[in-house]
Amino acid sequence: MSYDPAVALEFFKSAGQATEIARSSVIFAEKDEEHPLLLQRSKIYLVLDGEVSLLAGRKLIGTVRKGEIFGEMAAITHAPRSATAAAKTDCRLIALDDEALERGLEKKPAFALMLMSIMIARLRETIARLGAAGALAQGTEWQESAAFGREQIADLVRGLADDPPVFYLQGRQIMSAGQAALRMYVVVEGRVAVSIGGRVVERLGPGGVFGEAALVDQSTRLATAVAETDCELLPVTRQAFLALVQLSPEFAHSMLASLAARLRFLTERIR
Repeated sequence: MSYDPAVALEFFKSAGQATEIARSSVIFAEKDEEHPLLLQRSKIYLVLDGEVSLLAGRKLIGTVRKGEIFGEMAAITHAPRSATAAAKTDCRLIALDDEALERGLEKKPAFALMLMSIMIARLRETIARLGAAGALAQGTEWQESAAFGREQIADLVRGLADDPPVFYLQGRQIMSAGQAALRMYVVVEGRVAVSIGGRVVERLGPGGVFGEAALVDQSTRLATAVAETDCELLPVTRQAFLALVQLSPEFAHSMLASLAARLRFLTERIR
């Protein structure tokens, strides 16, 4: 699902109110943390009018314009801000905290696909920039992540009985970068290594997910995945994936969190 500013506007207006931000004002600062007990929660923003600059340190890393969204990574993952957002011009914004976002997704779960499409477009751009700079061959992998607990995996297996688990022996390639995508995978048992440009960037155990990006934007695979141990995987077709997003806000939020963590990791590598 491609990004549609009109759909984003409808979603944000249904869950929040517009506010005025003066030129040069800092909307949030790099490394800001949320404090829910003090009623300070990270927010995701939609630009109604004006432009917002995104900066890492003093380096400009992006500009957000009318109809576009920013700030989603911290709001979804509850991690500190990875950049500073400042009003480049006088602006009108709508801000939603994580609770308002989740309530909105319960009413309009398909909006999650739009957020995913934004993150995946940024992932592809970031990977291209890192590859051009040779930065993918340096540094360490991001932390192992698990989007789903074992009970959730069991529920997925039951809900997708027509797509039974598949098994891969240690060392076998599961998918490769550049391939057309038919399925994403949830790790049921074992461990999978995900690599970009020949560099392992993530290791996934039970509950981890991979291959979802190409299902959202219907493009080619971003990464290569190999079974580090004998593995049992649950394949999820695009049709089933779209149905799960529509029917389960929890599934949609888990997928958003997984994508946001990957994007955050790679974005920090650019600096």
